[in-house]
Amino acid sequence: MALKLFNSLSGMKEEFTPLEKGKVKMYVCGVTPYDTTHLGHAFTYVFFDVLSRYLSFKGFEVSYTQNVTDIDDDIIRKSREEKRGWKELGDFWTRRYLSDMKSLSVRKPTHYVKATETIGEMKRIIAGLLEKGYAYRSAGNVYFNVPRFKSYGSLSRFNQKQMAYLLRERGGNPDDPNKKDPLDFILWQKRKGGEPHWSSPWGEGRPGWHIECTAMIMKYLGEQIDIHGGGRDLVFPHHESEIAQAEGYTGRAPFSKYFVHTAMVMYYGEKMAKSLGNLVLVSDLLKEHSPNAIRWLLLSHSYRRVWEYDPAELEEADKFAAIIESIGKRAHGKAPKDKIMRSFEAHMDDDMDTEGVIRMLKPILSGSKDMPSAVRILGILGFGV
Repeated sequence: MALKLFNSLSGMKEEFTPLEKGKVKMYVCGVTPYDTTHLGHAFTYVFFDVLSRYLSFKGFEVSYTQNVTDIDDDIIRKSREEKRGWKELGDFWTRRYLSDMKSLSVRKPTHYVKATETIGEMKRIIAGLLEKGYAYRSAGNVYFNVPRFKSYGSLSRFNQKQMAYLLRERGGNPDDPNKKDPLDFILWQKRKGGEPHWSSPWGEGRPGWHIECTAMIMKYLGEQIDIHGGGRDLVFPHHESEIAQAEGYTGRAPFSKYFVHTAMVMYYGEKMAKSLGNLVLVSDLLKEHSPNAIRWLLLSHSYRRVWEYDPAELEEADKFAAIIESIGKRAHGKAPKDKIMRSFEAHMDDDMDTEGVIRMLKPILSGSKDMPSAVRILGILGFGV
């Protein structure tokens, strides 16, 4: 059975066939390191870790790039609040994030890249967009000309009014008087006092958010990729704008064949977010629960369905984590291709149904039958056994 993934671009499950036979190029938007790692982050990055592992299990050669947005409005704001350098702040929280992910058995991607390491690529792409008429200069800034890209909105399926509302909510400014169109977005912004800056043909300044990921993808994976992932809240404006930049610059479509998005994790009825302060921190959970318990909790939820964190679920996960950790090193042997393994693959091939797999594993781990297959499955899912 072939793997099927829900593609946000088409709005339906599709059979996964990479651009190049046997090879997968995957990019996942990483963190902006100005604060600590919460359970919502972990939900996304554990899922894509499992997707990468499962693709490898299926025989694909996976090249996985993840970024860290180490220059951003939030980092600059936070560095001013804490009176510490933006680079020092970003490096500190990047180390903390990587430590948390390592604790959860999340493997480091093939390429883990800082945005500031690809400024040259960003400037080349911006220059190309200007040359092709997809961008314009205004008041020292460079903007992407959204109306010039006719399919803008094809990923999110939002209308103009919805896009303008979300742009304002998610850090954009549809009222910027220097824009030709309210939906136009910054590619390069002019230098402001006290902010980090780089030289460019358009004056000193720094890149906009969206161009950073486009440049990193092209540098490490190429002009077209198989899977672009991230949280659902990145669909607009971030991923929508990435498509416009990349396809405008290269003239090649699709920029990414599949867009895969994880749902939000809720707590006290609101999306878990730094801005709201309703965070469940991974570092705090690790003080009282094993990494296997946290991983079990996360994988017991469908990656596409919004869910509310409930401490009682983590207590149940503790019980199964204790069983997993008592199994020992038997995961290194190969299990036969039996009914349990076939059922595991059927669940995973159906849009990475880890929830179904966890449900299947519960009675096995509670008894003794079919344990070799269960151990094999746990290893594929990245549990420490």
